[in-house]
Amino acid sequence: MEKSHLYKIFSDPVHGFINIPKGIILKLIDHPYVQRLRRIRQLGLGYLVFPGAEHSRFAHALGATGLMQKALVNLKEKNTTITNAEYEATMIAVLLHDIGHGPFSHSLEHSFIKDFHHEKMTLALMHKLNEEFDGALDMAIKIFTNQYAKPFLHQLVSSQLDIDRLDYLKRDSWYTGVSEGFVGVDRIIKTMRVHKGHIVVEKKGIYAIENYILARRLMYMQVYLHKTVLAADKLLMSILKRARYLASNNQLEEFTSPALSYFVKHDVSAFKGISDEIIANYVLMEDNDILMSLKYWQFSNDKILADLSKRFLNRQLFRATFSKKPFTDSEIADLREKTAVALHKRGIQASDDDLNYYLHFDSSNTEAYKYKSESIWIFDGDDKAVEFSKAADTKNVIALTKQVVKPYCVHLKEVLV
Repeated sequence: MEKSHLYKIFSDPVHGFINIPKGIILKLIDHPYVQRLRRIRQLGLGYLVFPGAEHSRFAHALGATGLMQKALVNLKEKNTTITNAEYEATMIAVLLHDIGHGPFSHSLEHSFIKDFHHEKMTLALMHKLNEEFDGALDMAIKIFTNQYAKPFLHQLVSSQLDIDRLDYLKRDSWYTGVSEGFVGVDRIIKTMRVHKGHIVVEKKGIYAIENYILARRLMYMQVYLHKTVLAADKLLMSILKRARYLASNNQLEEFTSPALSYFVKHDVSAFKGISDEIIANYVLMEDNDILMSLKYWQFSNDKILADLSKRFLNRQLFRATFSKKPFTDSEIADLREKTAVALHKRGIQASDDDLNYYLHFDSSNTEAYKYKSESIWIFDGDDKAVEFSKAADTKNVIALTKQVVKPYCVHLKEVLV
């Protein structure tokens, strides 16, 4: 029986009570690197579309830690050997899996540092914590990087069917109100087992997995790649790009958050690794650094920076228009001309380069289930496992394995596409 004085209880609206054991896990939760996640929105700019999507990366990290507890207990009950040290290390790995995220999560992933992915920063911060805690994170880092002898522990942290996804799908569905994203998390966890060193799902969980894959597809189409979210992302990226341009020419006169200023004024790259200086400035950045800077930039003497900042703060966003095929050179030229005219009417004399702040061409790419590279396996009870798309009654899942690429244009609302 659990002794309450050995645990700290967190009340989570999505999963209920989460019991965190006192010791290193709780100390890590209280560490500034993790507490910073309270000030970073889980869905980036999703709150501009879904008013309830104000939840944080911290809530997700805590929720994933709670689910990991359930998963590990379930596996131990099925006679999977998991030592106390492995149990703790896997909990740490999932707790810290997102500490490398920057302001607004994925929205500005590549706007601050070249050759960068948030997982690079996560690993760098995990090593920093490991030094601080005298090597106590050695095993957690091996599990996180898939270098530990039991691959199923890494699969619980990062795979096609991991605890990270199980939490964020249900959590994001909850806070956006998009019920199509609801996932039967408890059933999936209860039907997990280890077979030949890897995570598999018992046959009775097959429909829960089918729903999980479909929910992931629907959440991408309705939430993560919502056209207004894409438009807001491009607007915020344009603002940062303009600020960096002005800073490089010593023309950014308005106040900028000190942490953000480092990345705006310096050409930072992670190609040769992430230095202590980069880390020190990065961990000071959060959503508030961006919003506070924008409040000053809206009064900039630079008309473009002021206009873009006002648009974001007042939710006068661009519009994203999807196309069935990539835009042709003539279509792009026509849209650039229309954009120049629209800006002129607003009193902005835009050069050819300036138009790139107001006009973007890109494509969204989704693949709900990558069965060729990262498979989900169904355990059939006869000491063998079958790849999910080949399992009984799941032929319709094949349709969800195909990549869906949708070209789109982000443009001023008054410019018709």
